[in-house]
Amino acid sequence: MEVISFAALAAGLIIGLGALGACIGIGIMGSKYLEAAARQPELMGELQTKMFVLAGLIDAAFIIGTGIALWFATANPFLAQIGRLVK
Repeated sequence: MEVISFAALAAGLIIGLGALGACIGIGIMGSKYLEAAARQPELMGELQTKMFVLAGLIDAAFIIGTGIALWFATANPFLAQIGRLVK
């Protein structure tokens, strides 16, 4: 395999595992929010605000990971150095 194929494979893994982790995290957080809102309905507004802030942070982490993966896939700064080591 060529070095560029490893960069594409790594980018796919970063995006795929990042999406999986973000989906699982938001799912668990949503279920805990519903549990807490069912137990104490008077705190629903405060909990909802915190849930949306956390959902934004989880999505931001995934989007940053996707951006880094796409950057490595298109303009990998390490590609020339790895290519010299392989040869």
